[in-house]
Amino acid sequence: MTFTTADLCDAHSERLRIVSPLLRSFGGKAGCAGPIRTLKLFEDNPLVRATLSEPGHGQILVVDGGGSLRCALVGDQIGQLAVDNGWAGVVVWGCVRDTAILAKMPIAIFALAAHPLRSARNGLGERDVAVTFGGVTFVPGDHLYADADGIVVSSGPLQF
Repeated sequence: MTFTTADLCDAHSERLRIVSPLLRSFGGKAGCAGPIRTLKLFEDNPLVRATLSEPGHGQILVVDGGGSLRCALVGDQIGQLAVDNGWAGVVVWGCVRDTAILAKMPIAIFALAAHPLRSARNGLGERDVAVTFGGVTFVPGDHLYADADGIVVSSGPLQF
């Protein structure tokens, strides 16, 4: 990557929405940048699997899992789908599992915490809707930039 979120904040602070520092990095890549796709669901991950099974074209999937700390929405199999299908990253307002394996995958993954229990598989949820967590509203098509210092969102791509 050729950017840092700190430098982006210095150059573009008036255009950025900065996510509260609540998410941890679980992927093998420290950061990512790209356009956003969104999901809104609760303790139910078939839409995550289905979306990451589609070509990602360097996009970042932002999953509003309601902040649940009771089960994981992403694990090693879903993480591998993201890698195989060209997603740049996954941001989960919820939990992930299989963290030792996720840490070796060439993708950025951010989440609240790890949890060993898988989610339900009912297929409930919404795609490509605005979602809000961490003090930021994520709109499909907006751009997300993430690294070890944090996550920032802009309405369009930034020059860096």
